[in-house]
Amino acid sequence: MKKPLIVLTGPTAVGKTALSIALAKRVGAEIISADSMQVYKYMDIGSAKITPSQMQGVPHYLVDTLLPEEEFHVVRFQEMARQAMEDIYSRGKIPLLVGGTGFYIQAVTRDIDFTEGRENPAYRKELEELSAKELHEMLMEVDPVSASEIHANNKKRVIRALEFYRENHRPISLHNQEQKEKESPYNLAYFVLNAPRPLLYERIDQRVDQMMEEGLLEEVKKLKEMGYHKGMVSMQGLGYKELLAYLEGETSLEEAVRIIKRDTRHFAKRQLTWFRREPEVIWVEKEDFGYQEEKILEFMDEILQKKGITHKGACK
Repeated sequence: MKKPLIVLTGPTAVGKTALSIALAKRVGAEIISADSMQVYKYMDIGSAKITPSQMQGVPHYLVDTLLPEEEFHVVRFQEMARQAMEDIYSRGKIPLLVGGTGFYIQAVTRDIDFTEGRENPAYRKELEELSAKELHEMLMEVDPVSASEIHANNKKRVIRALEFYRENHRPISLHNQEQKEKESPYNLAYFVLNAPRPLLYERIDQRVDQMMEEGLLEEVKKLKEMGYHKGMVSMQGLGYKELLAYLEGETSLEEAVRIIKRDTRHFAKRQLTWFRREPEVIWVEKEDFGYQEEKILEFMDEILQKKGITHKGACK
């Protein structure tokens, strides 16, 4: 019998946090954050990190766990999420994955195998010395599918695809397709919360303004004083890299805020594109429920009961 797993995702600023708490309390779930930024300490405002009072006693995992200099990627997320899930199952509770990082969610729901993902530091160093154009041409020769999907300027992903081909003698696009087609090992309920795009974009702009009012600039200043810099993956997060550019005299504050809003809107659009490609997702359009949380919860609860995922012994 497959173990139950609930996913609540959707674009940034759609309102996942509040709904996730209500859902967790309703079905006896504990929350695992599927967010690439909330895992870091000291990065609270820019990551829209849930506060202890907002948690309302619901246990959370992978929140405020790592230092900004520590590496956090999909493989590490998968390992940490699996550990958290075993802990949750052992106490008869249901894991609820909440966040907007689609690939992280897929790594768990599809149980993606990353064992073929060995790295070759020497070969990578060799590749890093080449231009983006040269790298993309190399990828086009060995893996045209990946070359068509990865932008030529995204050197990091192009190098990763070339590295994979060198180590495994087959394209990473083929490996990715095989993993996507795997059946989920879980009794899965995968909810995608959404709102009309104009409203979503308005919420994003309001959220950025609110973050600035709450002291996002001071948060970034403090991180900079602590020695954190743009070369770190953590400092490439939305809101952090733009304000770091302002603090380093590369742009005005007004322009930095404008770019944060614009790039966050673009990010939300990419998130929705990702979720539309995922199988088995259940779209929850807030507009259809008159934006009433209780109606949304009733709909979700009904689906969970149909799937046999209930707080009355779902994990026994």
